[in-house]
Amino acid sequence: MLYKWSKVSHKASIGLQLKSRKRESWLLVKMSTARFIKCVTIGDGAVGKTCMLISYTSNTFPTDYVPTVFDNFSANVVVEGSTVNLGLWDTAGQEDYNRLRPLSYRGADVFILAFSLISSASYENISKKWIPELRHYAPSVPIVLVGTKLGKKIMNRTYAIHTNISLLSQNGEELKKLIGAAAYIECSSKTQQNVKAVFDSAIKVVLCPPKPKKKKRRQRTCLIL
Repeated sequence: MLYKWSKVSHKASIGLQLKSRKRESWLLVKMSTARFIKCVTIGDGAVGKTCMLISYTSNTFPTDYVPTVFDNFSANVVVEGSTVNLGLWDTAGQEDYNRLRPLSYRGADVFILAFSLISSASYENISKKWIPELRHYAPSVPIVLVGTKLGKKIMNRTYAIHTNISLLSQNGEELKKLIGAAAYIECSSKTQQNVKAVFDSAIKVVLCPPKPKKKKRRQRTCLIL
């Protein structure tokens, strides 16, 4: 009986190992077949695009050297049960890069368009510079509008009184509607507030794109002369 028991246990052990290996291979297949999403961040220089990417990928805020452009990053991310391979691309907002920057737009699935909540110039450039550029090079790619440096806005109330920070925050939703962005989020890379929400939102926009609003048909009127 002892022999039979050990034999059965051995079979059960083999069965468990096979199930474990099947599960591992299934997970590997699932990971390898995960949908690739190319996410490109754009916006004026010094609005915090690179810091936001570093904060998201490393869970830390850079305190020493911050590169002009973040190295491309790719990783598997799970959002609401769906596994995707998220590729992050950074761009430089300075005029010196105007010719090179559009090369990063090719194949983009979603754009994260950023402005600083403490810079009215970066806010105005969303509609003046960035939207015309995106409509020219990638007219059908969805946009997530992001207001960065939320921490500075919250921590420095006195500064906010003498600037347009509160106005920028209030007008963020209006700007979202004006440019047709899929979402608007304010975040702080330093405290990591809403940073994950920015990229989760970008993934969701690609996986579940918003339905285009149906244009109301004009009712035809018959004029009897």
